Amino acid sequence: MTTIESIQKLFNEQYQAAASAVDAAMESYLQSLTDVPERLTEAIVYSVRAGGKRLRPAMVIFSCQACQGTTDAALPAAAAIEMIHTFSLIHDDLPAMDDDDLRRGLPTNHKVFGEGMAILAGDALVTYAFETIARKVEDPAIVKSLICELAFGSGAAGMIGGQVADITHEHAEGSTELVDRIHTQKTAMLFRAACRMGAIIASAGQEKIDALGRYGLKLGLAFQIIDDLLDVTSTPEAMGKNTQKDTDAGKLTYPALVGLDESRLLADKYMTEAFAELELLGEAGERLRKLATMLSERKT
Repeated sequence: MTTIESIQKLFNEQYQAAASAVDAAMESYLQSLTDVPERLTEAIVYSVRAGGKRLRPAMVIFSCQACQGTTDAALPAAAAIEMIHTFSLIHDDLPAMDDDDLRRGLPTNHKVFGEGMAILAGDALVTYAFETIARKVEDPAIVKSLICELAFGSGAAGMIGGQVADITHEHAEGSTELVDRIHTQKTAMLFRAACRMGAIIASAGQEKIDALGRYGLKLGLAFQIIDDLLDVTSTPEAMGKNTQKDTDAGKLTYPALVGLDESRLLADKYMTEAFAELELLGEAGERLRKLATMLSERKT
């Protein structure tokens, strides 16, 4: 095995360890819920256990580690951000939104449990995300900062606001500025929150918190362009979800606006800018560099 292969193998093991730790934490937290209707629990657990990359919680953990924090300290926030992400997927798949019937290779939540229960399962995950931080993080000052970051990144000025812009501009004429604004809110703001939350947990200084936030933002912009490229070039079997749906829905995307080649160049540009933000961390930012490289090369 070459040195490069050994380094990649080590990173893969580190990423899988972070994902497994988050899965175990979410299982533990959800098992502690009491007096919850059985069918609601089933709907929540169905989507939480459906798999996924656990990308956003890995960003929390790696950002925390880059600032000399620990995985254990990062787990409540990492689990909380994955709960928020899972809620967003459940709601995005609804007939009133993207109307998808496949997610992570499985029938979407509303296809199994009905639309009403899917809405409520998503709602429950939102509230439990914030409860998890409030209950599991001991320092009140850190709790306040984490809740503010997560609310801002996922709320009306962040992910939810981006989804509003996404659906209201379907079949509309767009510009690169408008697509960037949609991508920033819909995807990149939650990436930004994940990285800032990791640094906050580690009690990092403001300079590192801000640099990691900018890294997350640029990484999120690149990630969304790559996701849109895969929607055009990949298959449902590879992606675990329907493809070509953005085109069918008339979504504003870079591939639709500027073509595949230019979209890839823009994704590379944002990746380069993300890497630049990690210079402040030196060697401590290596896992975040590997994470960005993994995303730039993803095929699913």
